[in-house]
Amino acid sequence: MTVPDWVESQLRLSDYLGINVWAAVIGGSLGGMQALQWSINHPERMRNTAVIAAAPRLTAQNIAFNEVARQAIMSDPDFHDGRYAEHNTIPRQGLRLARMVGHITYLSEDAMGSKFGRDLRSEKINFGYDVEFQVESYLRYQGDTFSESFDANTYLLMTKALDYYDPAADFGGDLSKAMAQAKSNFLLISFSTDWRFSPARSEEIVNALTEAGKNVSYTCVESPHGHDAFLIPNEHYEKVFSAFMQRAAQSVGGDV
Repeated sequence: MTVPDWVESQLRLSDYLGINVWAAVIGGSLGGMQALQWSINHPERMRNTAVIAAAPRLTAQNIAFNEVARQAIMSDPDFHDGRYAEHNTIPRQGLRLARMVGHITYLSEDAMGSKFGRDLRSEKINFGYDVEFQVESYLRYQGDTFSESFDANTYLLMTKALDYYDPAADFGGDLSKAMAQAKSNFLLISFSTDWRFSPARSEEIVNALTEAGKNVSYTCVESPHGHDAFLIPNEHYEKVFSAFMQRAAQSVGGDV
């Protein structure tokens, strides 16, 4: 499964619902990649595109993080080569570790420092291997919760879709040629402390759109929250997004 596959399934849903033109296609992170692909593959079906905290392709470091997470899942004895349902098992330990690794990449160093610092769960160090620091407790909680609610095979497919995504590949590696297919107006938003999909990655898309002669607006929002910032209320973020949505509604004769 790839991001273009996802987009084609969404197109079929649009057809089924009788939606011929979207006022806006919007996505954050992996969803931003889908929004970008919509603008390339089906430019006539949309008027506006918002790509938030995303990237035109993953770096080697990002692919490496995804591989560590996948190996954690696939090496779990309860994974059974992906046929865990037939064995009435869930690879919980693998999912826990995958989520813990992933969650670290969603937060900034400053956010983790201000939230946890080196705070201990108890008054003194016990010199053991159980949870002692608050950040350890938090990561284990995130892992435990995730392992009870997310499907392991889905996680593998999603991370591979992220790894494979590279819209420029079909255009000789030239992202501006890929974006030349688009007809919509664009909004790109990045976040200052996002090191998973850094502002520089959004700027690659902005530069490609500019070179292709497209109408694009861009802002980098100051936030201490890392990649997770696109999910967290922020006055600047909300104002920029609200203005974009108002213009999107007006482009199809509506209002928000």
